[in-house]
Amino acid sequence: MKGHIHILGICGTFMGGIALLARELGYRVTGSDASVYPPMSTQLRAAGIDLMEGYLPEHLQPQPDCVVVGNAMSRGNPLVEHLLNSGLPYTSGPQWLAEHVLQGKWVLAVSGTHGKTTTSSMLAWILEHAGMAPGFLIGGVPGNFGVSARCGDSDFFVVEADEYDTAFFDKRSKFVHYRPRTLAINNMEFDHADIFADLAAIQRQFHHLVRCVPGEGLIVYRHGVPAIDETLAMGSWTPTTSFGIGEDSAADWRAQLLVEDGSAFRVQPPGAEALDVNWSHCGRHNVENALTALAAARHVGVTPELSAAALSEFQGVKRRLELLGTPGGVALYDDFAHHPTAIATTLQGLRARAGAGRVIALVEPRSNTMRMGEHRGQLSAATAAADRIYWFQPAGMDWSLDAVVADSPVPAAVAHDIDELVRQVAGEAKPGDQVVIMSNGGFGGIHQKLLDKLLETAAL
Repeated sequence: MKGHIHILGICGTFMGGIALLARELGYRVTGSDASVYPPMSTQLRAAGIDLMEGYLPEHLQPQPDCVVVGNAMSRGNPLVEHLLNSGLPYTSGPQWLAEHVLQGKWVLAVSGTHGKTTTSSMLAWILEHAGMAPGFLIGGVPGNFGVSARCGDSDFFVVEADEYDTAFFDKRSKFVHYRPRTLAINNMEFDHADIFADLAAIQRQFHHLVRCVPGEGLIVYRHGVPAIDETLAMGSWTPTTSFGIGEDSAADWRAQLLVEDGSAFRVQPPGAEALDVNWSHCGRHNVENALTALAAARHVGVTPELSAAALSEFQGVKRRLELLGTPGGVALYDDFAHHPTAIATTLQGLRARAGAGRVIALVEPRSNTMRMGEHRGQLSAATAAADRIYWFQPAGMDWSLDAVVADSPVPAAVAHDIDELVRQVAGEAKPGDQVVIMSNGGFGGIHQKLLDKLLETAAL
């Protein structure tokens, strides 16, 4: 046993991944969280990790060798105060990852406002399919692997590179710790209004990341995004390759949709023959994610042909347009979308897939940025591809969704009660409809409640 580490905020997707990596490396791992819940708690306990509910000073008995502090922890937390007073060694999750896992690795980092989890999962699967046995740390559970993190059996490591801050004692973005050799920038928009004042503040952090990529590395980026172009213009010492959709795109890697819903597309790699990808996923945004993964994989020697074959077997990621079931012919999806752009692109993909059926969306604006109202002016337009929208007003949100409903281009309503919302949607949904639940949280357990109610309705 290498030693004992205790993780604060262990049930978050990133910190849970740190816990799995540490356990695999031979550490004794324990952890605390305000709420210990599946699926992360199940994954951690199966790995032999002891979990403790709440943040009590006695959780640090027996005394660990090091405490890894999640970025949800703040001053005033009783366990944080005890940690500081005790003089115990502590570090952040990204710093621990950099020092104990990433040293000596070829790091492939996937960054951007949207699509990081899905693209990281695609990239890890492409490398796995190519026999490269990569390690990875992803903020979700890829279907092809069933776990969110592993050390791997090679020098390659794929990491989801988040711009959120590192810890209460380190306000740099997490991704500056990773020192990637291959960096992907999917897109760049304003988000995380709780820590960033504006888009320029986010660009500054991305510039710090770009400065760390070696001259013999590669930056893969989405073509035609002014925020990305401006960031690279701040200073870049690394070769770049771009991607974009459309035959007339000026991007290096181009894709053409062969089917409107994106379930088949043609890729034109730079200097190579075009090839077709057929897969079970939909949406223009997923085609862009695939281009990112194809270009990044090419940098470590995977041919586009092999990558395309891997994508045809890509199983997606839990909570990223994950099909929960088709009770009574109604397709019910769970999706993590929590930004207007992500909501819009997901609904557009479903609209293209739905055919004659309707797209019904249930949206909980739960993220810190949403709760602050930063995106309220963009929310109505983001739902234009749906046929019906139900907005759920979370408790404690200090602005009303009524104005979003008033401006909605499609029929919309505000819901305040989960059970009543379940009854309403189950009574309205018909065979052929696509119903998607959108939230980056638990949404009051609505996923299982609606699935059960639809099954009950279908049996009548």
